Amino acid sequence: MPELPEVETIKRGLSSFIVKDKIKKTTILCEKSFQGESGEIAGALIVNIRRFGKALIIDLDNKNSLMIHLRMTGQLIYDGKERYAAGHPSENFVDKLPNKQTRVIFEFQNGTLYFNDQRKFGFIKVLETKEVENDPFIKKLAKEPWQIEPEELYEKLQKHQNSPIKAVILDQTVIAGLGNIYADETLFMSQIHPKTKAGKITKQQAEEIIKNAKKVMEKSIESGGSTLKDYKKADGERGDYLDKFAQVFNRQGQKCPRCGKIIEKIRVAGRGTHICPNCQKESQKEIND
Repeated sequence: MPELPEVETIKRGLSSFIVKDKIKKTTILCEKSFQGESGEIAGALIVNIRRFGKALIIDLDNKNSLMIHLRMTGQLIYDGKERYAAGHPSENFVDKLPNKQTRVIFEFQNGTLYFNDQRKFGFIKVLETKEVENDPFIKKLAKEPWQIEPEELYEKLQKHQNSPIKAVILDQTVIAGLGNIYADETLFMSQIHPKTKAGKITKQQAEEIIKNAKKVMEKSIESGGSTLKDYKKADGERGDYLDKFAQVFNRQGQKCPRCGKIIEKIRVAGRGTHICPNCQKESQKEIND
């Protein structure tokens, strides 16, 4: 699944290709992938693309919107004068489309947008623009690092006192947008062991988590997201966050950039987790109390 910086990169990339273009025709090849009536978007002009967490919102000029979530294997491929691809990388980026993985096709005046999804976990949903923020999927999202205050995060952590801090900040109802990569990077920068119980996090540490989450994600957005095998930038180029900026994620066996100790990979809450055992010392009191 893409993390917030990847989706933000996709939003910015697609905006330059489809905003101010008109939907001429919508073809639904998989009913599971499209929720709502395609007739409600026929002939509509795209006026804006927004993002809530990891969901894209395409606003139309007829008071309707499209919500798109790529989930694990979703792709958005725009074919116009040039081809621009975003999402799970595969041969679809250069193949002739539509193909057997194409679920929905939007024909515009100036090109065609294909929604491909191998595993059919992603979706496109038509809803009234005024109801976007009331949609259950959007409504359950917490604030993003740029929006939440330290005191608010601290209070939320107290409601998950016995859970590892990494598991809690991955919870999109606690803070939105942090996935596995950015959780590891944030906790490293904050010098907090990921197994630390959320109830043991101080107000000052909560402030550090927010401050460093913003830094990590802003750097990733600037570089177009991660270079994992899962996602590419909307212009078809790989993001280079992991190459340029990541300090611990996927760097097990390498030296910590802060202290020189060897970075380790452990498991926390069922997720592969990267830490510096020196900078993020494991306090048994904070973990086991």
